[in-house]
Amino acid sequence: MSRKGDCWDNAPTERFFRSLKYEQLNYEKFRTKESAKLSIIDYLAFYNGKRIHSKLSYQSPIQYEREFYKQSA
Repeated sequence: MSRKGDCWDNAPTERFFRSLKYEQLNYEKFRTKESAKLSIIDYLAFYNGKRIHSKLSYQSPIQYEREFYKQSA
């Protein structure tokens, strides 16, 4: 954790919520809370399973974890 006054520990969370808002939620109007929940769950499945990240050698987080555990075993 960073010290008081440093914003380093908030950056990944803020980046994720920015992506969620701009890539998913700006394009939909929800009639119920349940439909909003399902939309967010769909985005999480996409974000963790399919969306590639440059910091992870252009792999999805799930692919990166599989490779990591394969190498450490």
